[in-house]
Amino acid sequence: MSEPNPAARLAEPPAREPEPSGRRADLFAVAGAGVLVAVAAVVGVYYNRPHSGVIIFVAAPPLFADWLPHVGPGSVFAVLVAVAVVLHGPTLAARLPWRRALGVGYLASLAWIFSLAMVDGWSRGFAGRLTIEQEYLHEVPGITDIPRMLREFSSRILDFQPGAWATHVSGHPPGATLVFVWLDRIGLHGGAWAATAVVLVGSLVAVAVPATIALLGRPDAARVVLPFAVLTPGAVWIGVSADGLFAGTTATGLALLALSAKGFSLGRRYAVPAGLVAGVLLGFGIFLSYGLVLLGLLAVAVAVLGRQWRAAALAIVAALVVVGLFAWAGFWWLDGYHLVVERYYQGVALVRPYSYFVWADLAAVAVALGPAVIVGVRRGMGRPRSWFADPVLLLGVAALVTIVFADVSGLSKAETERIWLPFGVWLLPLTALLPRPGRRWWLAAQAVTALVVNHLLLTGW
Repeated sequence: MSEPNPAARLAEPPAREPEPSGRRADLFAVAGAGVLVAVAAVVGVYYNRPHSGVIIFVAAPPLFADWLPHVGPGSVFAVLVAVAVVLHGPTLAARLPWRRALGVGYLASLAWIFSLAMVDGWSRGFAGRLTIEQEYLHEVPGITDIPRMLREFSSRILDFQPGAWATHVSGHPPGATLVFVWLDRIGLHGGAWAATAVVLVGSLVAVAVPATIALLGRPDAARVVLPFAVLTPGAVWIGVSADGLFAGTTATGLALLALSAKGFSLGRRYAVPAGLVAGVLLGFGIFLSYGLVLLGLLAVAVAVLGRQWRAAALAIVAALVVVGLFAWAGFWWLDGYHLVVERYYQGVALVRPYSYFVWADLAAVAVALGPAVIVGVRRGMGRPRSWFADPVLLLGVAALVTIVFADVSGLSKAETERIWLPFGVWLLPLTALLPRPGRRWWLAAQAVTALVVNHLLLTGW
């Protein structure tokens, strides 16, 4: 992830500046996304009326939240962080040595995520988020024997039986719960430490995504993307939902896969350990959330762009070792997946209409992505001939395909603003396609989106 040496930089093609044309089409794309969100909201409100005959179980459609205009201790700080990043982020990202730029980006992301969480207050927005009855920490005190927990995990997935897991524990493989059990075992008890871990790992997205682009041959684009990765509206849900931890873990795994490929190309010693750790993180990722198996498509995209089969082979072997260890411990991923689908339809998913959520889910994720990414998607989709030649485009296309798969599956009815975070962050590279003159305005629009959502709504989970 280091800055390329001068000789290598001279050998690189000149930075490719996006064409400034198409601004009207950009505005139309944002307006179209706004209409989608508005229609999803209007239809959702209609469904929420008494005697409508439809149950969506979403109080502020299309987002899983409650309408609650409010300010909190993080409000002023959040605005200050946003202003600082908009005014100085692009300049610092362009001028600082790359490693230092990534470090500053990580710290800025931490500040942004934490300040947004604190808009809701310390307990409601941070320390208490992961402690409610449906969350992971509710089960942690009862897990005193980890091997037994893994052996019995699948038998406790289905609802309406003695000992059934809490909602989020049953809805995910055991890796997610294990993270919080391990934190508890090392003395980091309670919701504040759990939330801190989520934010620390989730903030890695701001480093991993631009680092991956740079390692795959587009350092110019990576510097453009960095401030957009910091001020993503998805930060509202990274702080604090476990899906932020999932996004940070898997994004780091993909970045290390790119680093391994780069290392093999340059004959560096770090290539082997980077490939192995990438496989461990990506393999563990599918034990954090079943849906993260779809990130295999992004892993393939990184492997193709990296052009080093040894890196991909190492990652595959390491990921299979993780799968084997869980199977040896008593949990077989496919058994858990089939049972969780059954559990899914024991709850509100049974009554939530697919005909609404198959498009309203896209409205929810559009809010989490923000207008700058919507514009990037529009510009990227207009360049099909370049999809396999440019890392920015191929990663964006792969992310879009994963979202489409997740959407049509019907296994994410609502709450996709957080559930699809691990996919959505890989659309951030498309912000490199924004023309230079308007980038700060689009960056400001990202910040405003997050601030408006966080101050008007009390987001769930």
